Amino acid sequence: MKKKYLIIPMLFSVFVVNAQNDNSENEKKNELKLNVILPLIGSSVEGTYERNLNSKSSLGVTGLYAFNDSKNEDMNYSVSPYYRRYFGKKFASGFFAEGFGMLSSIDGKKIYTSEDHSIYTENPDVIDFSLGIGLGSKWVTKSGIIFEVNAGWGKLLFNADKTDHTQVARFGFHVGYRF
Repeated sequence: MKKKYLIIPMLFSVFVVNAQNDNSENEKKNELKLNVILPLIGSSVEGTYERNLNSKSSLGVTGLYAFNDSKNEDMNYSVSPYYRRYFGKKFASGFFAEGFGMLSSIDGKKIYTSEDHSIYTENPDVIDFSLGIGLGSKWVTKSGIIFEVNAGWGKLLFNADKTDHTQVARFGFHVGYRF
């Protein structure tokens, strides 16, 4: 009889210890980030929202808009959903690999004159979808400040013949906040 009463508290204590080890429920799961490199080198702005699904994976979406045509930007805007798999020891941080899609507006084909290579005409902008892969790393402070570097490459799928580009690139140094 006494053994029955001893088994119940032992099982209860095992469940309590396991619940304390799984602290992913207490972690903050939302992130907002800005790419701080693109405004300096490309006259465009890029923002990201990421939702951490668990300690090893997340889903996110990135939006890019080129606000200044004076530097001959080829990409006008893009929206890129992605899935990331983290390999670090901390919650949703460390080294990661990602797969992404990108819906983008890119400048059309440019036709040059043969004498001085100046632009003779430019075809209309092309909207296309790309699939790609990327790598990066994320560091998160205890207060929730995020530092992230990433690079990725993708291939245009449908309208590559209507533009001078057949591939897209994602890269940056992001600063953000986890809440």
